[in-house]
Formats: sequence, C-alpha cells, structure tokens
Amino acid sequence: MASAESGAGPRRPPVGETDWMTLGQAAKYLGVAQSTIRKWSDVGRVPAFYTPGGHRRFRRGDLDAFLERSGPGKPARGPLVLVVDDDPQVREVVRVNLELEGYAVREAANADEGLAAVEHDAPDLILLDVMMPQVDGWEMLRRVQERHGIGSIPVVMFSGQLESAVEREAAERGARAFVGKPFDLRALIEQTKQIVPA
Repeated sequence: MASAESGAGPRRPPVGETDWMTLGQAAKYLGVAQSTIRKWSDVGRVPAFYTPGGHRRFRRGDLDAFLERSGPGKPARGPLVLVVDDDPQVREVVRVNLELEGYAVREAANADEGLAAVEHDAPDLILLDVMMPQVDGWEMLRRVQERHGIGSIPVVMFSGQLESAVEREAAERGARAFVGKPFDLRALIEQTKQIVPA
C-alpha cells in the first residue's frame, strides 16, 4: 500500500493506480473547489480519512458513489432556487450549500441570464445580487414583477451595501428579504428555508 505523503505536495505526480486521493485531487476529480469538498466531508456527504499529519484523504470509490447519488443529470429534489450574481465564487458557494439542504439550484451570471432562466423554468425563489454590471438587481426585480406579478416569485436581495436604506428599498420594491454581503451563509440558508422549505 502506498504511504501517505508528508508534505502538501502539489508537485507530486498524479496518483495513477491508487484508490486514495488528496484533497486537491478529489476536488479536481469532482470538478469543484477544495473548500467545497472540505465542507461536504465536514457534514458527512463525502467520507474523508485523516493522515497522522491531519491531511484528508478520499477513496475513489466513495467519490464515485457520491457522483452516482448527486452528480449532474440526477433528478432535482426539492424547490428550485435561482442564484443571480456576477461573482462565480459566490454562486458556487451558495449553490453547494443549498444543494446540501436538498434544493435544486440554477445559476445566472447576470440579469439577462437570470430573466431567461425565469422564463425557461420559473423558480420557487430567486436570490438576487443588487450590484451587477449592465442591468442591476433592482431592474431585474422590476422586470420579474412586471412579467409574473409582485410576490408571485419570492425574491431575496443581497448586496455589499449594508446601509439600512438599501434594506428598506428592498422591502419597498417587493423583495421578500434582504441579506448583507459578504453574507452569513447560515442566515441566507435560513431565509431560504423560511420562504420555501425544502
């Protein structure tokens, strides 16, 4: 059996025949960020084993089983949430955490993509960033309300502008809730659960 490496070894060649993977290799294998795998192993979705030095190791069979259970193309379980934000890292973190809670998640990088997604398959909830280039979150909110009616699709706005005026504006414009950004993920998940329980 191959011995576990002692250092953080990004220079180490790929593992070839072995069934064990480092955190980085497992992340690449599943096509997600290392922080995502860490989170999944912390909550028990992906079993992890620890070396004496405290490094995580993942068995290829466990990763394959995980992909079989929840990989791409699997039927959506639970309410559909549309995440609209121009920051891909924000979208990934929100998506991963909502999927852990049993939601189906679609992503959009801007308001135009978001509006197209709403027309294609109306979500149960929209998580919408206020500050986006070209068409901002306020304008997207207005267009969604214009086409579907105010409140027919609940919207949670989020923004790096933490002034209470922005929160007030969100409420006045018909958003169901407002979360500051960088947001407390737990708070965002709780808001989502309150509005559309999984």
